Amino acid sequence: MATLILVRHGRSTANTAGLLAGWTPGVSLDERGTAQAAALPTRLAAVPLAAVVSSPLDRCRQTLQPLLDARPGLPLHTDDRIGECHYGDWTGRKLAELTDEPLMTAVQQHPSSVTFPGGESMRAMQARAVDAVREWNARIEAEHGEDAVYVMCSHGDIIKSVVADALGLHLDLFQRIHVDPCSLTAIRYTGLRPFLVRLGDTGDLGSLAPRENGNGADAAVGGGAGAP
Repeated sequence: MATLILVRHGRSTANTAGLLAGWTPGVSLDERGTAQAAALPTRLAAVPLAAVVSSPLDRCRQTLQPLLDARPGLPLHTDDRIGECHYGDWTGRKLAELTDEPLMTAVQQHPSSVTFPGGESMRAMQARAVDAVREWNARIEAEHGEDAVYVMCSHGDIIKSVVADALGLHLDLFQRIHVDPCSLTAIRYTGLRPFLVRLGDTGDLGSLAPRENGNGADAAVGGGAGAP
């Protein structure tokens, strides 16, 4: 199946201010985030991309814009299911203040039990994101072949929850995963199981390009015969 490159949006004004942005409209990239986005086309230059899928939020669209400018004609799709978690009444609050909330302990230690006041549960967040990934995998493979690579730009908790699913980790363990702003995480999906081939990568992604023989990449990732 397809290889998915998950991009966390670049650093935003909410990140800088220590705010839980959620679905707050108008949250943009800050100066550093803009520079991170500008570097994305070079980092992915060696990787042929079939499509790009984005969260509908501005900070994700801004992160992808330099890549789309560098590759005219690259299809862009928007999917609400990979939008940020709906934090409800916590949206827009300072993270420093939220540390005193009793619910924050559960968010960190038992997230599968958490439903944000006036918002959604973390289980529902993961379920919609994983459903989106699985459906896009099938669509990309059907339209572009099993060696296709595509990009999905989303948010920290969404990406961590998708990684946890790929690794077979319970949602209660997903806080052990960390992804920086504008880092890239790659998951190669196969009929047998997913392979996590990059996590929170901030360097060059050229080795993610499909191998000429179409087989070597999965063999190496799977640690089978002949793998280094």
